[in-house]
Amino acid sequence: MKRRIASWENGHSVPDEFYGPLLSDAFGTSAAELGLNHADGADSALLEAGYPDSPDAAIESVGWLWRADLNGYEPLFEASASEPAWNEASLRWLVAPEPSFPAAPRNSAVSVGLADVATVKMTADMFAQLDDRFGGDHARHSVIQFLSRDVTPLLSGQYTEPVGRALFSTVAEATLLAGWMSYDACHHGLAQRYFLQALRLAQDANDRRLAGSILSAMSHQATFLGRYTQAATLARAALMGISPVATPTLRAQFHAMEARALARTGDARACELALAAATKTLESRNSDDEPEWISYFDEAELAAEAAHCFRDVNSARQAVAHASNAMSGSHVRSDFFATMVLADAHLRAGDLEEACRVALDALDLGEQLKSARCVSYLAEFQQHLATIGPTAVLRDFYEQAADQRLWDAAARLSTA
Repeated sequence: MKRRIASWENGHSVPDEFYGPLLSDAFGTSAAELGLNHADGADSALLEAGYPDSPDAAIESVGWLWRADLNGYEPLFEASASEPAWNEASLRWLVAPEPSFPAAPRNSAVSVGLADVATVKMTADMFAQLDDRFGGDHARHSVIQFLSRDVTPLLSGQYTEPVGRALFSTVAEATLLAGWMSYDACHHGLAQRYFLQALRLAQDANDRRLAGSILSAMSHQATFLGRYTQAATLARAALMGISPVATPTLRAQFHAMEARALARTGDARACELALAAATKTLESRNSDDEPEWISYFDEAELAAEAAHCFRDVNSARQAVAHASNAMSGSHVRSDFFATMVLADAHLRAGDLEEACRVALDALDLGEQLKSARCVSYLAEFQQHLATIGPTAVLRDFYEQAADQRLWDAAARLSTA
């Protein structure tokens, strides 16, 4: 029996049909929450990428999601993103009535105050810095552990309406971070589910600015997954939904997301119009009026978005110009992406030697990054290099890149 338990704990097997239900009863949780693969009908229903119907449903759903993730429930990690789920969530948020915050349960022994909310906020901010510096796969499990073990009791605790709204907003922001980290790790179905839960929590907190930012994150993911029309629609929904409380930086970021999607469709004119709107709007920003969590979006970030756009519409020279202005020096992963876009733009402009030099800079920059998205950028660059015949420049580049961890991971991805 000890050997069998050790096998379960090490992830080499799961409890069989006899012991699984006994463990669920003993721990008072479902099979999915324990990470068992033979989930029952209720667990299967919870795997659907649905938008919660109420604040209480949101608390239950996000708590289940954290626990199942923490326990390595495989169907979640294997799930794909659902386009109907994006449509449903954006529409329901746009037409939702003014939220009426529910009364907190009275049978809870946990009393929640603003100090507890501040603790969640500071902890999530710390994890966001780690994500930015080391990639989504570095501390993703630790974030989920914190949310599941420390935040779940707060959501089910006793709090006044003002504290409850602040708590929901802060937890929505932390869940958005979990979504970004899962997306960066290319767990796309799981990431989408986190975005959906974060949107519902933001709705109940009446935090429309944050909700718009969550729709923008969904747009970003949709573009990455090749759902370009859907991505543009999500960005426009974000713009429309925050219109009464919009800030210049938020509007600029949402216009940039729309431009990214339009560039991928090949609509260069519409893409340039969206970029122009982003540039003009960002120029009018006042940092004192902006949410703290959007402060990262500045001229360098917009230049990075523009570089992606011009690369994708095959304006290589413009892509080079914008990518050269996109290095912030303070956001490692963003700088990696911008550097790889610069390398790809040089390649498309016919400058192989400069493309290889810049790609080596990116590999050095990303040495500590654990990010499947970073690997995908390199894999795409490798595919473009493969169309070029043998040259001394390429031979030297391959020799220098061969020992780089991310380059090796990209090579394995390309041949998978």
